[in-house]
Amino acid sequence: MPRSANLAGMKSTLLVLAVAVLAAAPAGPSAGATAPAHEPAGKAVLPWMANDFEGALRAARERKVPLFVEAWAPWCHTCRSMRTFVFTDPSLARHAKDFVFLEIDTESPRNSEFRKRYPIEAIPSFFVIDPADRAVKVRWIGSLGVSQLHALLDDAHTGAYSPRPMLARLARADSLFGAANYAAAVPAYRSLLASAAPGWMGYGRSVESMLFALMQTQRYDEGLALAREALPRLRRTSSALNVSAGGLDCAYSLPDTFPGRAGAITDFERSTRSLVTDLSFPAAADDRSGAWIELLSAREALEDSAGAHAVAQEWSDFLDAAAAAAKTPEQRMVFDSHRLSAYLELGQPQRAVPMLLQSERDAPDDYNPPARLAVAYLAMKDYDDALAASDRAMHMAYGPRKLLLYRNRADIYAGRGDVEAARRTLREGLAYLETLPEEQRTAGRRAPLERRLAALSPH
Repeated sequence: MPRSANLAGMKSTLLVLAVAVLAAAPAGPSAGATAPAHEPAGKAVLPWMANDFEGALRAARERKVPLFVEAWAPWCHTCRSMRTFVFTDPSLARHAKDFVFLEIDTESPRNSEFRKRYPIEAIPSFFVIDPADRAVKVRWIGSLGVSQLHALLDDAHTGAYSPRPMLARLARADSLFGAANYAAAVPAYRSLLASAAPGWMGYGRSVESMLFALMQTQRYDEGLALAREALPRLRRTSSALNVSAGGLDCAYSLPDTFPGRAGAITDFERSTRSLVTDLSFPAAADDRSGAWIELLSAREALEDSAGAHAVAQEWSDFLDAAAAAAKTPEQRMVFDSHRLSAYLELGQPQRAVPMLLQSERDAPDDYNPPARLAVAYLAMKDYDDALAASDRAMHMAYGPRKLLLYRNRADIYAGRGDVEAARRTLREGLAYLETLPEEQRTAGRRAPLERRLAALSPH
C-alpha cells in the first residue's frame, strides 16, 4: 500500500509538518500518563479490550480463540477512519465470539512490551495472534473495508475464503510479514500469488502486503513489476487503488537514471487518477486521499510545481466534499489533517481555521485540533494565536508525537523573534524524550530536535 497513506511519506515540507505531526484521533491525558482507549460511537459493536496485552492473551487462551489486535495511535487519521466508518458496522458483531479483540495505543508507555515484540512500521496495523505461542498468524497494514475485514477474520478463524493448501501458505507468508522478515516474506507471497486461482479473495490483500514488503526494503523496481502484473486482475477495487498508488510511489522513488522511470510514472499516474476519480467502486475516502497524495508527490518528484498545485486543488476539493458528506463530527474530523495539508500546499492556511475551531469545540479533550491550529496560525504568521493553540494542545499531548509539537512550538517562538524561547523549547523537548520508554527514544526522533537547536545556537 502507498507510503503516503500509512507512513506520512509526502515530499512537501508543509505536508510532512501537517500530517506527520498532526493527524487525527482523540488525545490522551497529560504527558507521561497512560492514554484511555478511544471509543467513538458504535465501536462497541465488537467487545474491545484496551491496552492490556497480557490480559487479552489470558482471555484468548481461556476461550480457545485467537487474539485480534488493532495497533493505532492518537494522531493517525487512518485509524480514525477505521473507527468511525468500519468498526461501527453492525455486521461485524458476528465475529465477537470468534476472537478476543484488543486495541493497543502505540503511543502509550504501558504498551512498551507489545511494541518491542511486534514491529510496527506503519499504523494502523492489525494482527491475529495465536495466544498459545504469541506468534503472528495474520498481519495487515492500513485500512480495510467492511467486506475485506469480514474476509480476513473469516480466513483467520475458519479459512472460509481460502482452500486449505492456500490457507497454509498464506499463513506462512503472513507470519513472516508479521515478524517484519520482509526478505523472506516476499518469496513466500510470490509463490502464493503464482498459484492463486482466479477469484481467490485473498489475492488483493496478499499483493498489497507483498508490495509493502518490497517498498520497506526499497526494492522499487520489483514493486513496480508487481503492481503492473497485479492491476489487471484487481480490476476496479480498493486493492487496485492502493496497488496503483503504491506502483506510482515505486516509480517516482526509482533513481532518475532508471530505464523507463518517466514512462512508469506516466502510466501509474494515469491508472491512479482513473481509479481515484471513479466512485463506482467502494473504497475508503481515506485511501482515496492517500492516492491523491501520491499523485501530488509524483508531480513534486518531477519538480512540476504547476502540476503539483493543480493536483493539490483537486485533492482539496475531494476532501472538502468528503467532509461535507460526513454524518457525525467524528466522521468529519477524519479529514482534518489532510484538509490542512492540502490548504498548506495551496498556500491557503486560513481556510483551515474555521474547520479546526469547530473540531476543537466538538472534541475538547482531543489535542489534535489545537495542535493543527498552531500549524495553520504559524503558516499565517499569526504567532500569538499559534502559541495559544500550542498551549492548549501541549497539556493534553503524550507519547512520541509530542516531540513534534515541541518542534512546532519552537518554530512559533523563532517566527516571533524570541530565539531564546525557541532554544528553551527544544531543550525541553529533548528532556521530554528522555522520559519515554527506551524503544521510543530513537535517533530519528532525537536528531530533528538537535539539528534545529544547533541551527538556532550562536556560532
